[in-house]
Amino acid sequence: MMAPDRDRAVGGHSPGGDAEPGTPGTGENICPICEGAGAIDGVECVNCDGTGKVIEGVGGG
Repeated sequence: MMAPDRDRAVGGHSPGGDAEPGTPGTGENICPICEGAGAIDGVECVNCDGTGKVIEGVGGG
């Protein structure tokens, strides 16, 4: 199992996010896996690194 801090340090964002916070064309959304709780059955959500939030692309083209 990978350490969540390692994922953040390498990519600057949680594994379930599309980009780093503040990236143009993105916005914060509730994690679809833990539904914003940050954990599932007491275990930190690996999709959002326990924050309950992910950064996703918004808009269209």
